[in-house]
Amino acid sequence: MPLAVYVLGLSVFALGTSEFMLSGLLQPVARDMGVSIPTAGLLISAFAIGMVVGAPVLAAATLRLPRRTTLLALLAVFGLGQIAGAVAPSYGVLFASRVVSALACAGFWAVGAAVAVSLVPVNARAKAMAVMVGGLSIANIAGVPAGAFLGQHAGWRAAFWAVAGLSVLGLVGVVALVPRTEVPTGDDQPRLRTELRIYRDRQVWLALAATALSGGAVFCLFSYLGPLLTDVAGLDEGWVPTVLALFGVGALLGTVIGGRIADAHLFGTMFWGIVASTVVLSALALTAHSAVAAVSLALMLGFTAFFTAPALNARMFNLANAAPTLAGATNTSAFNIGNTVGPWLGGLVIDAGWGYPAVAWTGAALAGTGAVTTVAAMRVHRTTAASRVIATSASPAGTEAAYGAAPDPSHTTRTTR
Repeated sequence: MPLAVYVLGLSVFALGTSEFMLSGLLQPVARDMGVSIPTAGLLISAFAIGMVVGAPVLAAATLRLPRRTTLLALLAVFGLGQIAGAVAPSYGVLFASRVVSALACAGFWAVGAAVAVSLVPVNARAKAMAVMVGGLSIANIAGVPAGAFLGQHAGWRAAFWAVAGLSVLGLVGVVALVPRTEVPTGDDQPRLRTELRIYRDRQVWLALAATALSGGAVFCLFSYLGPLLTDVAGLDEGWVPTVLALFGVGALLGTVIGGRIADAHLFGTMFWGIVASTVVLSALALTAHSAVAAVSLALMLGFTAFFTAPALNARMFNLANAAPTLAGATNTSAFNIGNTVGPWLGGLVIDAGWGYPAVAWTGAALAGTGAVTTVAAMRVHRTTAASRVIATSASPAGTEAAYGAAPDPSHTTRTTR
């Protein structure tokens, strides 16, 4: 694996820490800003909204710019957004800073993912994306619990200052190790109209739906994991960073194992990972009053959630091989649509007075729908005469191997739709 891919993964560590650390800071932020916990939870949705909008917009706007330069500019804006959050005098300013940071984060994800898959062969895409997603996993192990710890002992603003410092480290790493690329010209020049053609493919939409539902299921619950642990399971608030770290340990293990097997068993990794998340969320809803069960299931949820992530990303790049920048951007948007809708639905459930265990049931319903969507995607894939990968860059046998299905000698190459 090229060293530059690991540098991108380390940069994602800073982005992921900012994206998810609010789950461990909801209570101190709510107290300081004078808002309810569901209102504070909307700060998580604000970041996700910025990711949804920013990924495709910035991917299209920077399509013909040098990728390393784009990555550096986005990291700089992200760092400034963290500083704005650290000094925010009101909830509104904090909300706006989250959106701006998310826009930069989204652009980095889209361009960074395209760079990562461009540096490896097609049969190693899931492994490359596992390194990128691994940055998020490590953020959950170290960054998010550290943010919660800082929030409890030095104030929640200290967590934002810390992430601003991490973004500076990311800038140094990209400058030093990510290769400089020239802007393509002539026939190799990216064209937005050509990349937009991927949206004609129903397989693309099924892949995006699976990603959105999977993300929404997990972060519907994860966004309110801190209050669930303290108010339902009866744990002291000081336990929250530890449990968030356990979630991150599970996420890292899931990412590593899922990344290793996804290239060979793509649909199987997607389906069984989402089914496992459904089971874990249902079990958590039933046993949330038990501290031991809540802690154990938080670890398992991290594993099942991130087990599917490399496969979900690789599936999108395989489908949209002719549009790698928009493929990464669109999948990022789909994931964060889930991150937006999930916490929002969880907030509605809490405001309705149904309690935190009902949030886990809501996540389980989203995950179950995602499993059904994955089955539909498998059936469409098996009945489609030729995939976009076959049409653009791979032989039929190679393509089927990438999808995790047996080669079909009757498949023939045809022109791109």
